[in-house]
Amino acid sequence: MVGANPNFHGNGRARPEKQPGALAHVRSPLAALLLCLPLSLLLAQCSQAPNPDALAANAHPAPTQIAASATFDERFPAPQFRDRFPSPSESLVERQMSDFTPKPAAAQAETAPYRVASLEPQVPYRRPGAHDDLTTLVSMKSSAFPYYGSNPASDAPFLNVAKGDRRGHRSLSGQVYWEDETYNDSRVLVHIPENFNVRKPGVIVVFFHGNGATLERDVRDRQLVPRQISDSGVNAVLLAPQMAVDAADSSAGKFWQPGGFRRFIMESADHLARLYGDPGSAKEFAKLPIVIVGYSGGFLPTAWSLDVGGLSDQVRGVVLLDAVYGQLDKFASWIENHRSGFFVSSYTHYTARHDHELMQMLRDKGIKVSEDMDAPLHPGSVLFVETAEGITHRNYVTQAWTKYPIEQVLVKMAAAPALKVASGIPGSASR
Repeated sequence: MVGANPNFHGNGRARPEKQPGALAHVRSPLAALLLCLPLSLLLAQCSQAPNPDALAANAHPAPTQIAASATFDERFPAPQFRDRFPSPSESLVERQMSDFTPKPAAAQAETAPYRVASLEPQVPYRRPGAHDDLTTLVSMKSSAFPYYGSNPASDAPFLNVAKGDRRGHRSLSGQVYWEDETYNDSRVLVHIPENFNVRKPGVIVVFFHGNGATLERDVRDRQLVPRQISDSGVNAVLLAPQMAVDAADSSAGKFWQPGGFRRFIMESADHLARLYGDPGSAKEFAKLPIVIVGYSGGFLPTAWSLDVGGLSDQVRGVVLLDAVYGQLDKFASWIENHRSGFFVSSYTHYTARHDHELMQMLRDKGIKVSEDMDAPLHPGSVLFVETAEGITHRNYVTQAWTKYPIEQVLVKMAAAPALKVASGIPGSASR
C-alpha cells in the first residue's frame, strides 16, 4: 500500500506556503501570555499517563449476542439429524456402500491442516488475503436437494411416503428417510486454492460423496478433499454438493433431470467468480473442463450427470473410487463417445465383479483398457486398478492404490500436456 505524501493534499495539489503564526501580530506581552495558556494546558493533559481501564475497555468491546470465538455450528446452527445405523432389512450392497457407521476418535483421519478462510453460509463478495485457500458452504437452487420430481427407476414420485404434513422417501430396502432430515440440504462445499488462476488452463472437480456423509464432517474434515485439491498443485477448484444427509441412500435428486448437471455448473460459476473476487470471470469458470469424482454411492449422480446432464462433452475425466455398483451402460457409453477424456476406476472386492464386467464391455467395443495405475494419463486413457486386501472402503478417499488418490490423479493429469491443465503452484506441475 502506498503511504500518504506529506507534501500533498488529498486532491493532489501542493500544500500552500505556511503563513506567519498568530502570535507574530501580538504586540502586548500580556496578550501573548493569554494566547499561549490553552496550549500549555493541552500539553499538560497529554503528558498524563494513559488510563489502563480505558485502554482495556477499548481493546475488549462489550460482547455481542454471538461470541466471536463461536464455532461454525454455533454461529450457523444446522438441523439436527438422527444417528443412522443399518437395519436388518438393508441389502448387502447398501451396507457395503454405507459410510455412516460411527468410528472411535482414534480411527478418524487427521484433521485437515489447511486454513479455512471462510465458512460462512453464503459466499463473500470480496476475496480475503491473497495467501489463503478459500473454502465455504453455499446454498444453491440447482444442488441435488430438495427434489420434488420422479425417481427414474420407477417413474413414481421420489417423495413417496407421507405422515401428516411430513413427506419422505422409502428406499429399496424399505427404509424411510424424511425430507426435512435427509433431503433438505441444498448446500455445496466450494473450495478455491490460494494459487488458482482463472486466466490459466484449469479444471473444475465435482465430487459426489458416498452414503452416510456430510460435507463438513466427512468431505472436508475426514476425507480431506479440499486439501487434496490444494496439495495437488493443479489449477483446480472444487464443487461438492450435499447428497442425502447422513443416510444409506444414493439418490441423485436434481442430477436425475435432463440438463440438471449443466444448471448446477452454470449456477456454481457465478458463485465461484464472486468468491474468487472477480464477478466478471463467471463466463471463464463456466467454460472450464470438468473432472467428476464419484465415491461409493456417488456412482449414481455421476452416471446420470454423464448421461443426461447436458455437459458430457465438457467432462474431460471421470474418477470412480470403489463406486461401480451399477449403471454400467452409462459409463461405457460416455467412455466410447468421449475418447478425448480419461476414465479411472479403482476398486476393492466389493465392486470387483462390476468393474470386471465393465472392462469386458469396453474391450468388446475395441477400447483399450489398462490395469496399471502407473501408466501415463492422457486423452483416451481407461485405467482400472484393484486395491489390495486391507484397504477399507470407508477410508478409500484417502487411501486407495495410493495415499490421497484424488490428489494423485490430478498430478498425473497435469503431467499430461495434451490434457491442457496448468499447475496452480509455480514450478510444481508434478510432484
